Amino acid sequence: MGEAEAKSALLAIYDRALPQVYGYLYDRCRDVPTAEDLTAETFVAAVRAVGRSDEVSVPWLIGVARHKLVDHWRRRDRDERLVARITDQPVERNDPWDVHLDALRVADVLARLGPHHRAALTLRYVDGLPVPEVAGLLGRTVHATEALLVRARGAFRRLYESGEGDA
Repeated sequence: MGEAEAKSALLAIYDRALPQVYGYLYDRCRDVPTAEDLTAETFVAAVRAVGRSDEVSVPWLIGVARHKLVDHWRRRDRDERLVARITDQPVERNDPWDVHLDALRVADVLARLGPHHRAALTLRYVDGLPVPEVAGLLGRTVHATEALLVRARGAFRRLYESGEGDA
């Protein structure tokens, strides 16, 4: 296939692939600007691939999107560690189990949790807020929030270990 034919094929697949790629990314990050940026990066990679021998298809684009999402999470984690080093605040790593989590499975499992569990875990562990702040945002007492976090961690761990969060 020549370059002109490859470009035509990419344009033909774009309308069909765009909602699938965006949906894949949004389902995993739950953030519109991030999903939009990563979708754009995915299609930029597709345009670059047109000149090579890569066949651009929806599954190929989803694979590229997955890599873009993982790279995004790695950059974000690296940036957070850098900020922590610069500000002399240690990165909280009090449970060695979390080192072994796969970022995509984590996002899938979080999406399957109930909204109260997802909110508590996200505020506490993704946003890094202390329990009293999480309690204030959720309209709960500190004690009730600690109990909610225990239940949410248990629910998360059960789903993660059972593989039910796999896409």
